[in-house]
Amino acid sequence: MNLALDSLGIIAGNRSLPLEFARHARAAGVKKLVAVAFESETNPALGKLTDEIVWLRVGQLTKMLAAFTDRGIKQCVMVGQIAPKNLFDVRPDLRAMTLLFKLKERNAHTIFGAIAAELKKEGVDLIDATPWLAPLMPGKGFHLGPKLSAEQKADVEFGFGIAKEVSRLEVGQTVVVKNGTVLAVEGFEGTDKCLARGGELAGKDGGAVAVKVAREKHDMRFDIPCLGARTFEVCAGARISALAVESGKALLLEREACERLANKDKICFTTV
Repeated sequence: MNLALDSLGIIAGNRSLPLEFARHARAAGVKKLVAVAFESETNPALGKLTDEIVWLRVGQLTKMLAAFTDRGIKQCVMVGQIAPKNLFDVRPDLRAMTLLFKLKERNAHTIFGAIAAELKKEGVDLIDATPWLAPLMPGKGFHLGPKLSAEQKADVEFGFGIAKEVSRLEVGQTVVVKNGTVLAVEGFEGTDKCLARGGELAGKDGGAVAVKVAREKHDMRFDIPCLGARTFEVCAGARISALAVESGKALLLEREACERLANKDKICFTTV
């Protein structure tokens, strides 16, 4: 795949991933970056890393499509989260309302898949962002912080199996376990609150293990599992002792800060 494109669109959610993507795309030779940003979600600093940034509300599908078609953008990526509650608090325009009405199931996966289809109708392909982000994706054998104990390793293996099954059912992608017991499963509340809840249920001694995976047939175009310094801070607050992600299927953002926090708070981060 040619990474040095003449132009590329970015559908930008929250946190640091859209900024990281813009930097890596520029380094790979992308000449023109046009971002669609969402009010109360996207970091305004993205404007300094792109040629143009168009602000809109979640649900303004017609305006989002026009942001790309009016500027001759033929390919775009979707990076960064949209808070799950905002997918259900939207004030959709007519085109978005029609799209939502046709969906039998309304979750992030089906909604974003339908948006990809609408983009395609307008001649804009939603493509996978991971080729530009490969340096941020830990592979087999990667770890930060202390090494896993035998008990933690057993919980990682147990949690991985549970997380894969839960993700297959499209419930969530993260589980928190301890001593072979499932303490928390990610649902509508998102990863951070799942980690906090699991840590609380681990008891006063803490020591729970969290595992985050990708779904079977995971569509990386609009749902890239990722972690950053905030994730490690949440784990520390919840006294979670180990955090594992699926090898080659998740992004580790702000790596230096994550390594510092892993060492300071004695959190083992590993791939499985």
